[in-house]
Amino acid sequence: MNLKTEITKLHYDRNAKGFLVSLLEGCSYFYGIGSALKNKLYDKKILKPKKVNAYVISVGNMTTGGVGKTPVVLELARYFVKKGERIAIISRGYGGRLNNKDVNVISDGQRVFYTAQMAGDEPFWLAQKASGAIVLTCKNRYKAAKLAVEKFNVTKIILDDGFQHRKLHRDLDIVLMDSTMGLGNEKLLPAGPLREGAEALDRIDKLLIVSKNTDHTKAEKFARIMQKRLKLETQLCRTEPDYVYNIKTGERLEAGNPVTAICAIGQPRQFFDFLKDYELKDTIALDDHHLYSPSDIVDIEGNIVTTEKDAVKLLRFDKDNIYALKLKTTFDIERLLNVD
Repeated sequence: MNLKTEITKLHYDRNAKGFLVSLLEGCSYFYGIGSALKNKLYDKKILKPKKVNAYVISVGNMTTGGVGKTPVVLELARYFVKKGERIAIISRGYGGRLNNKDVNVISDGQRVFYTAQMAGDEPFWLAQKASGAIVLTCKNRYKAAKLAVEKFNVTKIILDDGFQHRKLHRDLDIVLMDSTMGLGNEKLLPAGPLREGAEALDRIDKLLIVSKNTDHTKAEKFARIMQKRLKLETQLCRTEPDYVYNIKTGERLEAGNPVTAICAIGQPRQFFDFLKDYELKDTIALDDHHLYSPSDIVDIEGNIVTTEKDAVKLLRFDKDNIYALKLKTTFDIERLLNVD
């Protein structure tokens, strides 16, 4: 386990102390100054977001990864495709090998042009699942949005993890929050998981509380508390396990079978908890967006279960014992978009 993983653990430990914690808190002070200054420049309209001729929706969060943005992006994209809209999804392409200073067309809505290793796991997964949606990656979201409008004539743009990217004007800012992890220790990076301070709360249009559980009672209470505290329209997004399937054959794996669970996501514990109906022989948590090599799984005997995000990177290995957990994500899309 490397330093990044250790620091992530500290982000959700309010009682953590020691030299490393003090060092990180010192760094957070300077990070906070930079973040607050950037936001003030935009809030005072000294810096102005650029607009494109399309309706732009940002799906983001105030903390570092693992909240569940990408499945929400997928559901929104499918909704707009079904409505006949020309839709583009724009991602930074984190974890991929492509040069994200350029605009990369991962999918034109019909074909996928890159592997998961090149595109990044999340853009590739979206390109596979969001049939009919254009998927682009670029560090400069405005540059990608401009190309989406000019080349593909899109009418709707969804930014995957775009809340902090203020260079591009958006018409709707949707922010997600994990019902269990919340805001962690409520400290700014790198001492905590917060990407921005309290000044960011005023930019949120809609708040989605993500419940990764089978019992949503506590999450529903948390959503009511957050709506009252922040005075924001808030609703629950339920993420639940659906079934486990072989990533090559599609065959389902019945509950009760022995499995080794492996993943490289922001919040691995929640994934492992979803597999409670199986006999867990071992759990392996790798760093978020880890680029898998054969050595990661060569010594694992029996059935391997991973997330769908990880599965797109494991599919290239010649193994017939790898399964993925399919999740179902449900929320009131029309209420979220103010559709009558």
